[in-house]
Amino acid sequence: MNEVAQFLIKQGYIVLFLWVLVAQLGLPVPIVPILLAAGALAGIGKLNFGLVFGLALLAALLSDQFWYQIGFRRGGKVLPFLCGISLNPESCVRRTKEIFARYGPRSLLLAKFIPGMATMASPLAGIFRMRLIRFLLFDGLGTFIWVGLFILLGYQFSRELNDFTFHTSGIGPWFGLIVPLSLAVYIIWKYIQRKRFLHRLAIARIMPEEVKQRLDAGEDLLILDLRSSLEFEAEPRTIPGAFHASFEELDEYHHQVPRDREIILFCT
Repeated sequence: MNEVAQFLIKQGYIVLFLWVLVAQLGLPVPIVPILLAAGALAGIGKLNFGLVFGLALLAALLSDQFWYQIGFRRGGKVLPFLCGISLNPESCVRRTKEIFARYGPRSLLLAKFIPGMATMASPLAGIFRMRLIRFLLFDGLGTFIWVGLFILLGYQFSRELNDFTFHTSGIGPWFGLIVPLSLAVYIIWKYIQRKRFLHRLAIARIMPEEVKQRLDAGEDLLILDLRSSLEFEAEPRTIPGAFHASFEELDEYHHQVPRDREIILFCT
Protein backbone atom coordinates (compact mmCIF):
# COMPACT_ATOMS: atom_id res chain seq x y z
CA MET A 1 0.00 0.00 0.00
CA ASN A 2 2.94 2.34 0.65
CA GLU A 3 4.13 2.11 -2.94
CA VAL A 4 0.55 2.48 -4.20
CA ALA A 5 0.00 5.63 -2.16
CA GLN A 6 3.33 7.19 -3.15
CA PHE A 7 2.65 6.39 -6.78
CA LEU A 8 -0.76 8.07 -6.64
CA ILE A 9 0.64 11.18 -4.91
CA LYS A 10 3.40 11.65 -7.47
CA GLN A 11 1.45 10.92 -10.64
CA GLY A 12 -1.89 12.46 -9.73
CA TYR A 13 -5.41 11.86 -10.91
CA ILE A 14 -4.57 10.57 -14.39
CA VAL A 15 -3.10 7.39 -12.87
CA LEU A 16 -6.30 6.70 -10.95
CA PHE A 17 -8.43 7.27 -14.06
CA LEU A 18 -6.31 5.06 -16.34
CA TRP A 19 -5.92 2.34 -13.70
CA VAL A 20 -9.68 2.03 -13.15
CA LEU A 21 -10.32 2.20 -16.90
CA VAL A 22 -7.97 -0.63 -17.89
CA ALA A 23 -8.99 -2.76 -14.90
CA GLN A 24 -12.65 -2.53 -15.89
CA LEU A 25 -11.79 -3.24 -19.51
CA GLY A 26 -10.51 -6.62 -18.35
CA LEU A 27 -6.81 -6.23 -17.56
CA PRO A 28 -6.10 -8.33 -14.44
CA VAL A 29 -4.78 -5.57 -12.17
CA PRO A 30 -5.86 -5.03 -8.54
CA ILE A 31 -8.34 -2.17 -8.38
CA VAL A 32 -9.64 -2.16 -4.78
CA PRO A 33 -6.25 -1.14 -3.27
CA ILE A 34 -6.12 1.81 -5.67
CA LEU A 35 -9.61 2.99 -4.67
CA LEU A 36 -8.79 2.59 -0.97
CA ALA A 37 -5.48 4.41 -1.36
CA ALA A 38 -7.11 7.23 -3.34
CA GLY A 39 -9.77 7.65 -0.66
CA ALA A 40 -7.14 7.65 2.08
CA LEU A 41 -5.09 10.28 0.25
CA ALA A 42 -8.20 12.40 -0.09
CA GLY A 43 -8.80 11.96 3.63
CA ILE A 44 -5.36 13.38 4.54
CA GLY A 45 -5.64 16.21 2.03
CA LYS A 46 -3.25 14.89 -0.61
CA LEU A 47 -5.97 14.55 -3.26
CA ASN A 48 -9.34 16.19 -3.85
CA PHE A 49 -12.18 13.88 -2.80
CA GLY A 50 -14.60 15.11 -5.49
CA LEU A 51 -12.08 14.61 -8.29
CA VAL A 52 -11.06 11.20 -7.00
CA PHE A 53 -14.65 10.03 -6.84
CA GLY A 54 -15.64 11.58 -10.17
CA LEU A 55 -12.67 10.27 -12.15
CA ALA A 56 -12.99 6.73 -10.81
CA LEU A 57 -16.72 6.75 -11.54
CA LEU A 58 -16.22 8.13 -15.05
CA ALA A 59 -13.51 5.59 -15.90
CA ALA A 60 -15.66 2.67 -14.77
CA LEU A 61 -18.72 3.93 -16.66
CA LEU A 62 -16.74 4.50 -19.86
CA SER A 63 -15.37 0.96 -19.82
CA ASP A 64 -18.84 -0.44 -19.11
CA GLN A 65 -20.32 1.55 -21.98
CA PHE A 66 -17.56 0.30 -24.28
CA TRP A 67 -18.34 -3.33 -23.42
CA TYR A 68 -22.09 -2.74 -23.69
CA GLN A 69 -21.69 -1.37 -27.21
CA ILE A 70 -19.42 -4.25 -28.21
CA GLY A 71 -21.99 -6.76 -26.97
CA PHE A 72 -24.88 -4.89 -28.59
CA ARG A 73 -23.19 -4.60 -31.98
CA ARG A 74 -21.40 -7.96 -32.13
CA GLY A 75 -23.97 -10.09 -30.33
CA GLY A 76 -23.02 -13.62 -29.35
CA LYS A 77 -19.80 -13.37 -31.37
CA VAL A 78 -18.18 -11.56 -28.44
CA LEU A 79 -18.68 -14.51 -26.07
CA PRO A 80 -15.66 -16.51 -27.32
CA PHE A 81 -13.51 -13.42 -26.79
CA LEU A 82 -14.81 -13.01 -23.24
CA CYS A 83 -13.95 -16.64 -22.61
CA GLY A 84 -10.53 -16.00 -24.10
CA ILE A 85 -9.65 -13.23 -21.64
CA SER A 86 -11.10 -15.05 -18.66
CA LEU A 87 -8.62 -16.42 -16.13
CA ASN A 88 -11.16 -19.04 -15.14
CA PRO A 89 -12.22 -20.73 -18.39
CA GLU A 90 -13.99 -23.64 -16.68
CA SER A 91 -16.86 -21.39 -15.65
CA CYS A 92 -16.20 -18.60 -18.16
CA VAL A 93 -19.40 -16.54 -18.38
CA ARG A 94 -21.72 -19.23 -16.98
CA ARG A 95 -22.06 -17.76 -13.50
CA THR A 96 -22.61 -14.29 -14.90
CA LYS A 97 -25.32 -15.56 -17.25
CA GLU A 98 -27.06 -17.42 -14.43
CA ILE A 99 -27.11 -14.31 -12.24
CA PHE A 100 -28.15 -12.20 -15.21
CA ALA A 101 -30.99 -14.60 -16.10
CA ARG A 102 -32.27 -14.64 -12.53
CA TYR A 103 -32.09 -10.96 -11.63
CA GLY A 104 -32.02 -9.19 -15.01
CA PRO A 105 -30.94 -5.52 -14.89
CA ARG A 106 -30.78 -5.65 -11.07
CA SER A 107 -27.70 -7.87 -11.36
CA LEU A 108 -25.78 -4.79 -12.54
CA LEU A 109 -26.17 -3.33 -9.06
CA LEU A 110 -23.85 -5.99 -7.63
CA ALA A 111 -21.81 -6.95 -10.70
CA LYS A 112 -18.73 -4.97 -9.63
CA PHE A 113 -18.59 -6.81 -6.31
CA ILE A 114 -18.52 -10.31 -7.83
CA PRO A 115 -15.11 -11.49 -9.12
CA GLY A 116 -15.18 -12.11 -12.84
CA MET A 117 -18.60 -10.55 -13.33
CA ALA A 118 -17.48 -6.91 -13.57
CA THR A 119 -16.20 -7.34 -17.12
CA MET A 120 -18.79 -9.90 -18.24
CA ALA A 121 -22.02 -8.15 -17.17
CA SER A 122 -21.84 -5.14 -19.50
CA PRO A 123 -21.29 -7.02 -22.78
CA LEU A 124 -23.98 -9.53 -21.80
CA ALA A 125 -26.39 -6.64 -21.26
CA GLY A 126 -25.65 -5.55 -24.82
CA ILE A 127 -25.86 -9.09 -26.23
CA PHE A 128 -29.32 -9.58 -24.75
CA ARG A 129 -30.46 -6.19 -26.02
CA MET A 130 -31.10 -4.48 -22.71
CA ARG A 131 -32.35 -0.97 -23.43
CA LEU A 132 -29.59 1.60 -23.18
CA ILE A 133 -31.46 3.84 -20.73
CA ARG A 134 -32.09 0.88 -18.42
CA PHE A 135 -28.45 -0.23 -18.67
CA LEU A 136 -27.22 3.29 -17.87
CA LEU A 137 -29.57 3.52 -14.89
CA PHE A 138 -28.70 0.22 -13.21
CA ASP A 139 -25.03 0.17 -14.20
CA GLY A 140 -24.60 3.78 -13.13
CA LEU A 141 -26.19 3.14 -9.73
CA GLY A 142 -24.19 -0.05 -9.18
CA THR A 143 -20.94 1.65 -10.18
CA PHE A 144 -21.74 4.65 -7.95
CA ILE A 145 -22.22 2.31 -4.97
CA TRP A 146 -19.08 0.31 -5.77
CA VAL A 147 -16.77 3.31 -6.25
CA GLY A 148 -18.30 5.16 -3.32
CA LEU A 149 -17.96 2.24 -0.91
CA PHE A 150 -14.22 1.70 -1.36
CA ILE A 151 -13.27 5.36 -1.66
CA LEU A 152 -15.30 6.20 1.45
CA LEU A 153 -13.70 3.29 3.31
CA GLY A 154 -10.29 4.64 2.41
CA TYR A 155 -11.39 8.15 3.39
CA GLN A 156 -12.85 6.96 6.69
CA PHE A 157 -9.70 5.08 7.70
CA SER A 158 -7.27 7.52 6.12
CA ARG A 159 -5.44 8.20 9.38
CA GLU A 160 -4.91 4.49 10.09
CA LEU A 161 -3.85 3.79 6.50
CA ASN A 162 -1.55 6.79 6.57
CA ASP A 163 0.10 5.60 9.79
CA PHE A 164 0.50 2.12 8.36
CA THR A 165 1.91 3.09 5.00
CA PHE A 166 4.12 6.02 5.95
CA HIS A 167 5.18 5.46 9.55
CA THR A 168 5.72 1.71 9.90
CA SER A 169 9.29 0.61 9.43
CA GLY A 170 9.85 -2.40 7.24
CA ILE A 171 6.24 -3.54 6.93
CA GLY A 172 5.15 -1.03 4.29
CA PRO A 173 7.77 -1.88 1.66
CA TRP A 174 7.32 -5.60 2.21
CA PHE A 175 3.54 -5.23 1.94
CA GLY A 176 3.96 -3.37 -1.32
CA LEU A 177 6.12 -6.22 -2.61
CA ILE A 178 3.85 -9.03 -1.43
CA VAL A 179 0.72 -7.69 -3.15
CA PRO A 180 2.08 -7.65 -6.74
CA LEU A 181 3.93 -10.94 -6.20
CA SER A 182 0.73 -12.59 -4.95
CA LEU A 183 -1.14 -11.24 -7.95
CA ALA A 184 1.56 -12.54 -10.30
CA VAL A 185 1.46 -16.01 -8.71
CA TYR A 186 -2.34 -16.05 -8.98
CA ILE A 187 -2.29 -15.09 -12.67
CA ILE A 188 0.41 -17.65 -13.48
CA TRP A 189 -1.51 -20.41 -11.68
CA LYS A 190 -4.73 -19.52 -13.47
CA TYR A 191 -2.87 -19.42 -16.77
CA ILE A 192 -1.52 -22.93 -16.15
CA GLN A 193 -5.02 -24.13 -15.28
CA ARG A 194 -6.34 -22.52 -18.43
CA LYS A 195 -3.72 -24.19 -20.66
CA ARG A 196 -4.51 -27.57 -19.12
CA PHE A 197 -8.22 -27.02 -19.66
CA LEU A 198 -7.75 -25.96 -23.29
CA HIS A 199 -5.53 -28.99 -23.88
CA ARG A 200 -8.22 -31.35 -22.59
CA LEU A 201 -10.83 -29.48 -24.61
CA ALA A 202 -8.80 -29.73 -27.82
CA ILE A 203 -8.55 -33.50 -27.47
CA ALA A 204 -12.34 -33.94 -27.40
CA ARG A 205 -13.24 -31.21 -29.89
CA ILE A 206 -14.71 -31.69 -33.35
CA MET A 207 -14.67 -28.85 -35.84
CA PRO A 208 -17.95 -27.53 -37.33
CA GLU A 209 -16.76 -28.34 -40.85
CA GLU A 210 -16.28 -31.98 -39.92
CA VAL A 211 -19.75 -32.12 -38.36
CA LYS A 212 -21.27 -30.71 -41.56
CA GLN A 213 -19.38 -33.21 -43.72
CA ARG A 214 -20.61 -36.12 -41.61
CA LEU A 215 -24.19 -34.84 -41.62
CA ASP A 216 -24.06 -34.35 -45.40
CA ALA A 217 -22.77 -37.91 -45.73
CA GLY A 218 -25.89 -39.15 -43.97
CA GLU A 219 -24.32 -40.23 -40.68
CA ASP A 220 -26.83 -40.62 -37.87
CA LEU A 221 -25.50 -38.09 -35.37
CA LEU A 222 -27.29 -36.47 -32.45
CA ILE A 223 -26.46 -32.78 -32.02
CA LEU A 224 -27.18 -31.70 -28.47
CA ASP A 225 -27.53 -27.92 -28.14
CA LEU A 226 -26.53 -27.10 -24.54
CA ARG A 227 -26.76 -23.34 -24.74
CA SER A 228 -28.53 -21.61 -21.88
CA SER A 229 -31.91 -19.96 -22.37
CA LEU A 230 -30.24 -16.54 -22.44
CA GLU A 231 -27.78 -17.63 -25.13
CA PHE A 232 -30.55 -19.24 -27.14
CA GLU A 233 -32.63 -16.07 -26.88
CA ALA A 234 -29.70 -13.97 -28.11
CA GLU A 235 -28.97 -16.35 -31.02
CA PRO A 236 -32.03 -18.60 -31.63
CA ARG A 237 -30.58 -20.28 -34.72
CA THR A 238 -29.23 -23.77 -34.22
CA ILE A 239 -27.98 -26.75 -36.22
CA PRO A 240 -30.88 -28.40 -38.12
CA GLY A 241 -32.18 -31.38 -36.20
CA ALA A 242 -30.39 -30.44 -33.00
CA PHE A 243 -31.98 -31.24 -29.65
CA HIS A 244 -31.95 -28.16 -27.40
CA ALA A 245 -31.69 -28.53 -23.64
CA SER A 246 -29.64 -26.27 -21.44
CA PHE A 247 -27.00 -27.81 -19.19
CA GLU A 248 -29.28 -27.25 -16.19
CA GLU A 249 -32.15 -29.08 -17.91
CA LEU A 250 -30.22 -32.26 -18.70
CA ASP A 251 -31.43 -34.01 -15.55
CA GLU A 252 -35.02 -33.37 -16.59
CA TYR A 253 -34.71 -34.29 -20.26
CA HIS A 254 -31.90 -36.86 -20.26
CA HIS A 255 -34.36 -39.73 -20.89
CA GLN A 256 -35.24 -38.11 -24.24
CA VAL A 257 -31.62 -38.27 -25.40
CA PRO A 258 -30.99 -41.41 -27.51
CA ARG A 259 -28.09 -43.60 -26.45
CA ASP A 260 -27.75 -45.55 -29.69
CA ARG A 261 -25.73 -43.04 -31.70
CA GLU A 262 -22.82 -40.67 -31.39
CA ILE A 263 -23.64 -37.47 -29.49
CA ILE A 264 -21.99 -34.18 -30.35
CA LEU A 265 -22.35 -31.36 -27.83
CA PHE A 266 -22.91 -27.84 -29.08
CA CYS A 267 -22.47 -24.94 -26.69
CA THR A 268 -21.36 -21.30 -26.85
